[in-house]
Amino acid sequence: MGTISNSDKPHAVCIPYPAQGHITPMLKLAKLLHYHGFHITFVNTDFNHHRLLKSQGPTALNGLSSFRFESIPDGLPPMDVDATQDIPSLCQSTRRLCLQPFKELLRKVNSTPNVPPVSCIVSDGVMSFTVDAAEELGVPEILFWTTSACGFLAYLHYRQLVDRGYTPLKDEKDFSNGYLETQIDWIPGMEGIRLRDLPSFIRTTDPEDGMVDFIISETKRAERASAIVLNTMASLEQPALNAISTLMPPVFSIGPLQLLLQHLVPDSHSDLISLGSNLWKEDRACLEWLDQKLPNSVVYVNFGSITVMTEDQLKEFAWGLANSEQMFLWIIRPDLVAGETAVLPPEFVEATKERGMLANWCPQEEVLNHPAVGGFLTHSGWNSTMESIVSGVPMLCWPFFAEQQTNCRYCCTEWRIGSEIDTNVKREDIQEQVKELMEGHGGKEMRKRAGEWKKLVAEAAVPDTGSSFRNLNNLIHEVLLQSP
Repeated sequence: MGTISNSDKPHAVCIPYPAQGHITPMLKLAKLLHYHGFHITFVNTDFNHHRLLKSQGPTALNGLSSFRFESIPDGLPPMDVDATQDIPSLCQSTRRLCLQPFKELLRKVNSTPNVPPVSCIVSDGVMSFTVDAAEELGVPEILFWTTSACGFLAYLHYRQLVDRGYTPLKDEKDFSNGYLETQIDWIPGMEGIRLRDLPSFIRTTDPEDGMVDFIISETKRAERASAIVLNTMASLEQPALNAISTLMPPVFSIGPLQLLLQHLVPDSHSDLISLGSNLWKEDRACLEWLDQKLPNSVVYVNFGSITVMTEDQLKEFAWGLANSEQMFLWIIRPDLVAGETAVLPPEFVEATKERGMLANWCPQEEVLNHPAVGGFLTHSGWNSTMESIVSGVPMLCWPFFAEQQTNCRYCCTEWRIGSEIDTNVKREDIQEQVKELMEGHGGKEMRKRAGEWKKLVAEAAVPDTGSSFRNLNNLIHEVLLQSP
């Protein structure tokens, strides 16, 4: 593919939505662009910039001379908590208050000596206020939606769901009376989808719901982008990609980003590879613990960076895992329980001390790739789902919010590499489903299919021949290096 000469260095400003599941894939994409000759300015919010300094170390964001980190305010009141901010508040704040600071940052960057002028903007799909700045500068803007293609396609139909009267719900009874089982038969590429499988923000009785309005606004503004980028593959989500391409600017599927990085960026670029994105400090002792375990013997449990549960739900998961008699590695963020610090019953800790390990955070890709891991109990976020597919690990899915419900449906019904856990979690069900995943016939079948998908998605990232490899090349040369 070849890199671009320094004399003609393009400059991409990359700005993720300020949450872990958005920062991680955006940093991967930024690294790929840097390897292809781009100067990178990576823009976090002030809040997350400080969290990264805390988790990665004070010199971790010094970067390279051509990969710099900057930050802008998010508009929310300051807080000194090592946790994800309130998502609805963050969505309203970023769209109302971040454009001006972002424009000021662009002016500052463009007047910095020895830094090439900004030539393109790579923005998170839900930070689309940046389209205004790109148009003002006269540079291409791509919107990187960090969702699955099926999740993004569902968001694109929020306007119609409102117009056709599916949302807002009539009253609270619609949450439990079977209404959410209603089939939606008019979204191309999503045959057989139910209302409950669509991103969860539509589950509201409020006609003025802020998140529904936010999604409709963001997807509408996406039409003004130079291109849409998704971390997925044609082999996995072709029907959804086909449907999106009829509604949006050119769509480039360039996943799995982690495999493109492995193929394209050699170990000699250690300064680039080592740039980290985890907002919590990783506990690498997990990997040493896994080294002592047999292949496919450990259930990995991680509900991601945003999911919160009740204390009762935490206990049901805990005793379900204990009673399954399986070995497990459980990542428990301090803020996993709503409104308080997550604390497991001492009796559970004592009962499982010989076969369980608990940690606050971990290097997830390495954990999922470890031969000891035989199953993943997940919230079905897209990063976790992709990393599980890349590693060939079957899933138990307990979606929390947003398009996690859609990812769960596709994992369980379309790709058949997952099994759904009821929202109203019960320890007996967890015990049974974990045992089936690790020892049962259904688990063996899912593991076999997961291995088949692993091979298929790996082909997309193969240099020269892979569809995602070619799409990345086309994205760079046909969009990012062009005038809009």
